[in-house]
Amino acid sequence: MSAAPAPPPDTRRTRLTAILLMCAAVLCFALLDASAKWLGGSMHAMQVVAARYLISVALVSTLLNPWSRPGILRTRRPWLQGFRSLLLLISTGLNFIALKYLQLAENVSIMFATPFLVALLAGPILGEWAGPRRLAAIGVGFIGVLIILRPGFGGLHPAALLTVCGCFCYAFYSISTRMLAASDAPETTMFYSGIVGAVVMLPLVPLFWSWPADGASWLLMLSVGLFGALGHWLLILAHQRAPASMLSPFNYSQIVWMVALGWFVFGQIPDGYTFIGASIVIGSGLYLLYRERVRAVPEGSARLD
Repeated sequence: MSAAPAPPPDTRRTRLTAILLMCAAVLCFALLDASAKWLGGSMHAMQVVAARYLISVALVSTLLNPWSRPGILRTRRPWLQGFRSLLLLISTGLNFIALKYLQLAENVSIMFATPFLVALLAGPILGEWAGPRRLAAIGVGFIGVLIILRPGFGGLHPAALLTVCGCFCYAFYSISTRMLAASDAPETTMFYSGIVGAVVMLPLVPLFWSWPADGASWLLMLSVGLFGALGHWLLILAHQRAPASMLSPFNYSQIVWMVALGWFVFGQIPDGYTFIGASIVIGSGLYLLYRERVRAVPEGSARLD
């Protein structure tokens, strides 16, 4: 069968723009984690979480609010919206606590296991059961995570277990996002993601608040909200221009930024086990994405690789 014709120049340009937007979003998330790790050395992690939500919501609300977008609060599944938003809040909190003790690259390498958990959970929850090849990729990916963790061999700090728990929360968050996609608008889901976390965190702020020691700390507190809001905005713009199957592999470019920021800001270089495990996890994840693309293409049709 002959190969499919190349897409027109406008389509290629749009896809390239989408990829660049995706890479920029991933950079924002890496800067968010680096800022949170730095702040974690001088203030309570929950204060950083509160700054992340309150500042982000304040910024996002200038564009997404009930006045500029009438009906944005209207949801057919309010309980699922609330549950999903709480999952994201818990995952963020666990991630920020773990970052106080883990290197950036170690933390994100464990979080890369999320696609494997989603693929496993999609079976009993959504009825999307993984085939033998995908199950094999999932198994290999978890071996990579075990190499990073090295349980029982004096591997990572016990805080890595918090990242693992956060990974499970984020996997359920991803599943619930897919469930809501059938009933609610993306803007509605994004709005609830921020506002629920902000409402939960606001009354808790006095319990762990400490005044930032200097101007740099204030700036970093602002940056965690800015990078979070900007990253999600860029993510939306990217997915408006290209399918998720094309953009998802670029999530793994975050490991490059994490290693660079870990070395430049904190003077930390991941050990060989982290590099080996991360390589296995990334390779397995890319194969999983490839299998998703194969399943999405009707039999007998041409496919762009």
